[in-house]
Amino acid sequence: MEINLKRKLPIGIQTFENIRRENYMYVDKTALMWQIANNGKPYFMSRPRRFGKSLLLSTFEAYFEGKRELFEGLAVEKLESEWNTHIVLHLDLNAEKYDRPEALDAILSNRLTRWEADYGKGENETTLSLRFFGIIRRACEQTGRGVVVLVDEYDKPLLQALGNMPLLEYYRDTLKAFYGVLKSADRYLRFVFLTGVTKFAQVSVFSDLNQLNDISMDYAYSSICGITKEELERDFQPEIKALAERNNLSPAEALAKMEARYDGYHFHPRGAGMFNPFSVLSCFSKLEYGNYWFHTGTPTFLVELLKKSDFDIRELIDGVELPESAFTEYRVTMNNPIPLIYQSGYLTIKEFDAEFKNYLLAFPNEEVKYGFINFLVPFYTSIPDEEKGFYIGKFVQELRTGNVDAFMTRLRAFFADFPYELNERTERHYQVVFYLVFKLMGQFTDAEVRSAKGRADAVVKTPKYIYVFEFKLDGTVEEALAQIDDRGYLIPYSADGRELVKVGVEFIATERNIGTWKVNA
Repeated sequence: MEINLKRKLPIGIQTFENIRRENYMYVDKTALMWQIANNGKPYFMSRPRRFGKSLLLSTFEAYFEGKRELFEGLAVEKLESEWNTHIVLHLDLNAEKYDRPEALDAILSNRLTRWEADYGKGENETTLSLRFFGIIRRACEQTGRGVVVLVDEYDKPLLQALGNMPLLEYYRDTLKAFYGVLKSADRYLRFVFLTGVTKFAQVSVFSDLNQLNDISMDYAYSSICGITKEELERDFQPEIKALAERNNLSPAEALAKMEARYDGYHFHPRGAGMFNPFSVLSCFSKLEYGNYWFHTGTPTFLVELLKKSDFDIRELIDGVELPESAFTEYRVTMNNPIPLIYQSGYLTIKEFDAEFKNYLLAFPNEEVKYGFINFLVPFYTSIPDEEKGFYIGKFVQELRTGNVDAFMTRLRAFFADFPYELNERTERHYQVVFYLVFKLMGQFTDAEVRSAKGRADAVVKTPKYIYVFEFKLDGTVEEALAQIDDRGYLIPYSADGRELVKVGVEFIATERNIGTWKVNA
């Protein structure tokens, strides 16, 4: 029996020491790590979840603790000559449920108590902030070297409290005072690095820590988390070959499919495209192209923010154009969900207009695009989550076989039995439902939805047919078909060779559903 001895992939392993001692694969980021550690002191960086933030902090920890043996063969080995040892205070706020004020107080106090056991406690240090300052001061005085403070997921309590304003304000005030210690204790510190998903506005959590160097969108460090295409091809040739063989693809085809599904994150307009590391490693481990990153966390709170803000979902799906100031910081008081959606990894930088300083944000890749759109369907239609895949598959099959009546009957079901709170939505809500259906069909066939005037509402291309749909709100099917002819919607496809099919549809506002339709080939 042949035994497949695959290389060890560090899926879910976030400790640098474990990765190195137990011979897991490691993409060498230590040159960038060394550059950050030796070119400044207080840093902040935001990145989406499962993107390597915790591993980066663990790498800093091993470096500042002088564990030289862990870095043998890596880039930093040639850059560092001293390997000084520093006390490292590593605070991880990720593994806790923050649903009451005491939860944050407890985890901070517990961590401080453990540090006090090592470095002592002052009699008058009664608050969390005073205790933190005292620990830093004594640790520095005891060793004669500056202390290193690493904070992982600094914003986890705030994100969990977004729907509870009193709790959010309590957490914000607590963390503002706690993190503010890092400014007043500056003379005792060698290095500070905070990570999180979200950059909350300066006026809140970081107002007392305004000297932080935010490198979230620095070109020099845009590739420090994630995997570049160059790194993927350099470090993972055996895995690419195995993935290709399992899926009957050439290595080039296997890599191209990985690019479409997992690449496309940009943390600077000119920065390298980054692959999601969790999805890449999971794909190599299972040898299947799955939605690994998306399924590790559902964006329910983001969808709720979208609904509350009445943001046009179609604009989100096609790409949002914004100035940098509108998406790099999240302000709780602002009715704008885009910063959280961007920083959570569901949107990324796709284009940059240098003249007007505007960014185009869009889905980074197919995994995120179709995962997010699929997730939206139960929020905007009556179709249960477990049935949406069935419906979309049937939609595609019916158009491939030319069965427009079955397609329209099924589409009508999407508008049946809406929850009461959706019944009074504007016309735009129903347009969004059409939009979601046709966008999801785009996973399996060439489907376009109107994004500008002068185009049909929807165009779907199958091997045999090209369908042009026009929907009329409280209009007739004859008017819809006439508009297709009058505005020349079929002209771009006249030389295609496939059968052209016009579909006129009436939508009855009072019934909140599709009325009649007519097909002209």
